[in-house]
Amino acid sequence: METYSFLREFADSWMLLFLFLFFIGVIVWVFRPGATKEYSDTADIPFRHEDKPATDEEART
Repeated sequence: METYSFLREFADSWMLLFLFLFFIGVIVWVFRPGATKEYSDTADIPFRHEDKPATDEEART
């Protein structure tokens, strides 16, 4: 069996299954129950210094 045919057959079967399961895993990871707080903290980053610009020391933390 030549290399191209082997890789094509592998990609059409097992790699497709692996990538589908990886996709489902990412979806489960994103929508897990404890993720809400983590993502809301990250989403609020642009609004941390709404009243005044961040100083150099605040920007480092």
